[in-house]
Amino acid sequence: MRVVKLALFILAVVFAPLTRADEKPARVQVVDVRGKLIELAQPAERIIALAPHIVENVYAAGAGDKLVAAVSYSDYPVQALSLPQVGSFKVVNYERILALKPDLVLSWSSGNGEDVAAQLERLGLTVYVDELRTLGDIAQEVRTLGELAGTSTSANATADQWLQKLESLNQRYKNTEPVSVMYQVWNDPLQTLNGEHLVSDVIRLCGGRNVFADAVSIAPKINIESVLARDPQAIVASGMGEDRPDWLDEWLNYPSLQAVKNKHLFFVPPDIIQRHTLRILDGAELMCEHLDSVRQ
Repeated sequence: MRVVKLALFILAVVFAPLTRADEKPARVQVVDVRGKLIELAQPAERIIALAPHIVENVYAAGAGDKLVAAVSYSDYPVQALSLPQVGSFKVVNYERILALKPDLVLSWSSGNGEDVAAQLERLGLTVYVDELRTLGDIAQEVRTLGELAGTSTSANATADQWLQKLESLNQRYKNTEPVSVMYQVWNDPLQTLNGEHLVSDVIRLCGGRNVFADAVSIAPKINIESVLARDPQAIVASGMGEDRPDWLDEWLNYPSLQAVKNKHLFFVPPDIIQRHTLRILDGAELMCEHLDSVRQ
């Protein structure tokens, strides 16, 4: 009996490493916004992200250590600042991307454009394309990036926790009195966002109504007359940085507007409301507080 046990032990020691070495990592299959099936023989180990929000979402999915490059303005989290850059979200350097030998490139449909993904695929690279239009899309993206990078346990836990916070905000504001809102991206040219943009989903979450929801383009240029005609109860501006833009006070020249008459000119920093990342709930909380002050 002792001899048999010894023989079994020796076999286990000899063949166990072979079995582990022979095992193949799980194949990854996801579908991107184009409806295209993206397949990887194994989770990605070298990832390039072509938009700041995608970089941030990769870190949120627990896969930041697999990023080998990003684009300009990829400044969150702080670790992203040390990543090599391969251009901007508008213009990318294909030679530099190829030189980094990524096994996965993450692209943004409306930011990078369809041609970038197509060209990268012609160069033999695997490209996943995103386009986030709702708050739910953000959580799903974190889950999907976790699948692509093999970090699903971490990604799913993060997404679940975030969705709980989202539902809490939804419950708090779902039965509140509607508030009409004009969201101002910029002042010259005067620009807003339509109902398809993610910011409109934030406005809806807070019980608001985007007065330019029916605009045809996602980020239309508008005129003063159209704002006067729609007479929003609140004007919420973004701008370029952490400080309230001076141009928001240009609306004081139009005292007939409800938003001006009642001093409902608000500011939300663009990084926490215009980036398609988990931090958008920080911006949503601020937006909801602003709209609540209108109701009061």
